[in-house]
Amino acid sequence: MTAEHVIKKYANRRLYDATDSKHVTLDDIRKLIAAGNRVKVVDDKSGADLTRAVMLQIIAEQESFGMPVLSTQLLEAIIRFYGNPVQGMLTQYLEQSVGTLLRQQQVMQAEMAKALETPFAPVAELARRNMELWMQMQASMFSATTPPAPPPEPDKKKGK
Repeated sequence: MTAEHVIKKYANRRLYDATDSKHVTLDDIRKLIAAGNRVKVVDDKSGADLTRAVMLQIIAEQESFGMPVLSTQLLEAIIRFYGNPVQGMLTQYLEQSVGTLLRQQQVMQAEMAKALETPFAPVAELARRNMELWMQMQASMFSATTPPAPPPEPDKKKGK
């Protein structure tokens, strides 16, 4: 993971990435987060932490088009947990569940990358084994059909 990007939010609602020294949009912040970066959004004048509010705004935008991650039923269930004594447990459960999902995704990606690095390794190993078996079979077939070598001829000079 890379360093935290500090994003300043100005009174005119513009966002400025103080880490990269450039103005950004909500989509730019989404891309930073998706790439594994941490962000912290602060109000330029007061220094108040606006990170959660901006992240919720990004989620709301993402949910409004395409395939939503949060179904209506899930949103209803989350709303029901607010003010409930087990609200903290829901937070921990969701964090752990998403963490587990991310770790499983990383393992799967590593396995896929390994398979793509040497996609023909299993085929090559199979071909090598088949070639060894073929050579053994040929050797045994030729040894069974090849007549034995004739005995060496006696040396006529020695026999005199």
